[in-house]
Amino acid sequence: LGEVRQRICEALWHLGQILPIPEPTFRTVAEKDWAEVWKEHMQVMHIGQHIVVRPSWRDYAPSPADVVIELDPGQAFGTGLHPTTQMCLMALEAFAAPQADVLDMGTGSGILAIAAAKLGARRVLAIDNDAVAVLSNVTANAVQDRVQVVAGSLADAPGDYDLVLVNILAKVILGMVQAGLATRVRPEGVVVVAGILADQESEIAAAFTEDGLAPVRRWQVDDWVCLVLNRGAQSSSC
Repeated sequence: LGEVRQRICEALWHLGQILPIPEPTFRTVAEKDWAEVWKEHMQVMHIGQHIVVRPSWRDYAPSPADVVIELDPGQAFGTGLHPTTQMCLMALEAFAAPQADVLDMGTGSGILAIAAAKLGARRVLAIDNDAVAVLSNVTANAVQDRVQVVAGSLADAPGDYDLVLVNILAKVILGMVQAGLATRVRPEGVVVVAGILADQESEIAAAFTEDGLAPVRRWQVDDWVCLVLNRGAQSSSC
């Protein structure tokens, strides 16, 4: 600790030669379970028209129209706080058809897979390279009869689907396109992709266009974009 403190002081001294900065102060902070402390700041969230994300440690009295997702994300991605997750949930409300077969690639906490099931999907295949966090959330929401959780990659998603969800990063999405992601989308099916920054949108859209999928809807929050594409459609924007 003494060595670390010395390095910090030296680095701040050098920075102080460029711009005036105050002297550092140091104090001892009591040990906490930081994995639990963050939960104090996560509240019940209303997303889109009817979706409600309820942290498992919060009480909530739902209205009849609410689609409530009980969630304990643990260390997995997908709390509902990030704009990419919120836009995907709004896309699900708009495009999830009753009795659809759904593929959720990179499912994280399972929030999108669970939402798809609660919005009427017949079958959801949720895939992630670490599927531990998904299982408890699927059970807590009583959708284990419709949501199958698999640890793996796109190669572990056989067949094709009415709706494909990919909320990861642009680079990973492009890799999936090259690996045949578009072949998983049925004729008249829909793919929802997010995790895309605005300056990456054209590259992602072009990659799907080469495989016969055209943008039909987009959402943007800050610098993040969510695209909805399907096969042979006329593109539009929102």
